[in-house]
Order: sequence, then C-alpha cells, then structure tokens
Amino acid sequence: MTSHLTELLGSRWPLLQAPMAGVQGSAMAVAVSNAGGLGALPAAMLSPAQLREELTRIKAQTTQPYNVNYFCHTPPTPDAARAAAWRGALQPFYDEAGIDSATVAPGVGRSPFTAEAADLLQAFRPSVVSFHFGLPAPELLAQVRGWGGKVLSSATTVEEALWLEAQGVDAVIAQGLEAGGHRGMFLTDDISSQMGTMALLPQVVRAVRVPVIAAGGIVDVASIRAALAMGAAGVQVGTAYLCADEASTSAIHRQALQGPAARHTALTRLFTGKPARGIMNRLMRELGPMSELAPAFPLATTMIGPLRAWAEGQGRGDFTPLWSGQNTSGCKALPAAEITRLLAQAWEA
Repeated sequence: MTSHLTELLGSRWPLLQAPMAGVQGSAMAVAVSNAGGLGALPAAMLSPAQLREELTRIKAQTTQPYNVNYFCHTPPTPDAARAAAWRGALQPFYDEAGIDSATVAPGVGRSPFTAEAADLLQAFRPSVVSFHFGLPAPELLAQVRGWGGKVLSSATTVEEALWLEAQGVDAVIAQGLEAGGHRGMFLTDDISSQMGTMALLPQVVRAVRVPVIAAGGIVDVASIRAALAMGAAGVQVGTAYLCADEASTSAIHRQALQGPAARHTALTRLFTGKPARGIMNRLMRELGPMSELAPAFPLATTMIGPLRAWAEGQGRGDFTPLWSGQNTSGCKALPAAEITRLLAQAWEA
C-alpha cells in the first residue's frame, strides 16, 4: 500500500504535510514538496485573489506534486438570538479590554469549496485536492478528477471512512483524536464517537480497500513506524511543522508549543464553532472549551478577533486559537525541508 500511495500522490515519500490554515502558506508547501513529501496549501481562509497568488508562487518554485485543501461545510444561516448570546458571553472580556462590542460585526471567516474555487484551481491543476468535513458536490469532484487530480478526505470514524470510499476518494486520512486543529467530523457531532489514532487506524484499514493515511500524534520516526506497522499506507504530520522556519506561526503560539503549556490541549468550539484541538488558554478555561454558546461554524470567529488582537498586543495568547496536537515533542524550529528529511528516515533501512 505504501508504494501504491507514493505512486498515487507522485511524491517520493508517503509523507503528507497537514494543511494548517492561518499558520502557513505556499512557502511551507514548496519546501516540503521539494524535500520529497507532499506539501499542502490550506485554502479555506484565502480569498480568490490570495489563492491565485499563492498557487502562482508554488508553480514558480516547484515542479513536484502538492495538495490544495478545502473545507466542505455548509455555510450556516445567521441566528440573531445565538449571535446575541455569544456577544453577551464575550461582553465581560470586551469591557475589560475597553472595546465597544457593538462595533464588531459577525462574519464568516472560512469558505467552502465552490464552483468558483474549482474553476480557479483548474487553471493550476494541482495533483492532489483534499477536503475536511466530508466532500463537495459530485460535479465539483468530477471537475477535480477531470484534470487528473487525486481526491483525499479526512475520516474520524469507520462510518465516515466507508462513506468516503463509497464516494470514490483515492485515499482516506484517518484523523485520530490526538490531532491538532479542526476535527474532520461530518457524519456525526457526537464527540464520544472520536477515537485515538492507534484505535481508529486499524479499524479503518480493515474496513476500506483504498490506502489509509494516519494522522494525529505522529511527530517522529518512531510514531510513523508505529502507524505503518498498524497498516497505514502513509502519514500526515501537522504539529511537527508548526515551528518550522517557513511557518507563519506567531511568537506567542510558538512559545506555547515549546513550553509546558503544550502539555494541556483540549477540543474547543469557542474559536470557530466546530471542535478543534488547541492548547488550553484563558478563554477556554473561563467559558468552557465546548460551550454551546459559540455560534455555528464558522460564525464564532469574528467576535473573538478584537479580543485576540488586544491580548496579543500585550504578549498574551488568552484569546488566540493555539492549535496543537497532543504530542508536541517533534515540534522543532528547523527548515521545513529538514523536518521532512528527518521524518522520511522512517522509510529508510
């Protein structure tokens, strides 16, 4: 399966860099792809103009395959009552910061994969397009496949993996509970359904016929080899790249990742409205990380923005989404190419 996956992806190693919206761009994708992994560009937070610019940079700097990642959420209908409750929950923090909350308008923040996005991508024809929160409409998938693009998506349960296989994905990313950032849940909202990587991985491998890529808690050669021994065809690594030279991770976020605070991560809905794993901070402690007060994804984001800016201006990450997996031991301040080469030793004799 490993050799099949590298043939499928076109990369030297079956090593995927996790797309990490907000903390990386084309520089990371280029460095990883040129080093033999599959670099990724997260597109969910980019405008069409920004995406075109980033894809142009990638095309100018590598001839290697790369992945463009999109979310597949259905934009929610704004709920005035829920928005008011969220504003009320944040009001004490606004008062403390001296910010008039009435001047802060709710916004969207993240975009799903649309026909316009597919048309833009078609001009660049990335070799891999991956999705989070399921898959887009069949006609959009057909468009990706029409230029020869391979389709990947995340599964957090066996049921999600089977559904993805039935839709014809080329490989499934089995996302364990340890993984940082957003859970890829799409068939259920039940957090109790979520499993750790080493529990989820072998069950998905047994259930589907397509290659399975392990994600969550994989940070070094030992954890890669453990995943391969349990049937993974390859791995996806995110947290280990968060402190790479090419990452745009803030100084506050880097300090948290490399200090004792990283020992305590939790799933939280507060920053976007969907469960995502990050380092525990003040907002999560005081409101409760999974508070139902947060509006539907991605409407929670905008109201946090002014508080985040205020606290970061004082050197604090109290209102910053400090995304991180549970295992930060591989998070090193090195060039992304060097991190890739270190991880690739897992496939060497």
